[in-house]
Amino acid sequence: MEGADGERILVLGIGNLLWGDEGFGVRAVEAFQQTFSFPGHVTLMDGGTQGLLLMPFIAEAGRLLIFDAVDFSEAPGTMILRRNGEVPAYLHSGKMSLHQTGFQEVLILCDLLGKSPGEMALVGVQPLEWDIFGDGLTPLVKEMISPALRAGALILAEWGAPPVPAIKEPGSDDLLFPRALQSIELNR
Repeated sequence: MEGADGERILVLGIGNLLWGDEGFGVRAVEAFQQTFSFPGHVTLMDGGTQGLLLMPFIAEAGRLLIFDAVDFSEAPGTMILRRNGEVPAYLHSGKMSLHQTGFQEVLILCDLLGKSPGEMALVGVQPLEWDIFGDGLTPLVKEMISPALRAGALILAEWGAPPVPAIKEPGSDDLLFPRALQSIELNR
């Protein structure tokens, strides 16, 4: 569905739930979905680490809001906001996350095809631990989910799609999983 201004908005959480704080983006978009209700032209997606499989979804979006764990060499738990050209689409030196190359390729290919979102925003959090296999978020990074959700809600409001506090039935779930992810992500 498109909004009144014709802009589809994709809210994307990326990251790997199996590697400590690397799962921040996915956990943030899950919490966003549980906390708020959104206008019909806003789609929330658990993008995991799917890289190029996310391309068709990003190509269809007029605006893209990304939640992710990002290494900007800041103090652990620091929230980082980046907009448009500041979103690290073209950084080729220095690894910012475990899945950066795949996500960069998606943004670059969308741009080359003339299918880039008109506006992008990144809500990132500096991780404490990248490499704790099988563990969840560290308490420090987990505490940053609420501030990240507030930042995301403000960005959506600025884009003309303000979320409202959710009143949802227990067990309802409108978080989109790309088809390639359904058998994997839904069987966690």
